[in-house]
Amino acid sequence: MKKAKIAITIDEQFVEDIDRLVNEHVFQNRSQAIQEAVEDKLKRLKRTRLAKECTKLDTTFEKTMAEEGFTEDVNQWPEY
Repeated sequence: MKKAKIAITIDEQFVEDIDRLVNEHVFQNRSQAIQEAVEDKLKRLKRTRLAKECTKLDTTFEKTMAEEGFTEDVNQWPEY
């Protein structure tokens, strides 16, 4: 993935925490620590959005759609 260089402003305490993790070899550098944190947060936001969208579904309708066709005799289904 192509990378872009940006400038950010964060609390000094976060910088100290990041530097400590870099010194403990948890991350190679500050950039890696911040990149992984942002990536993790974005993934969690996407999962949250998906969960919110799923709550909008009509479960009865979705179940009916999922089971459509199951009323047929299973013996009539083709073998794979």
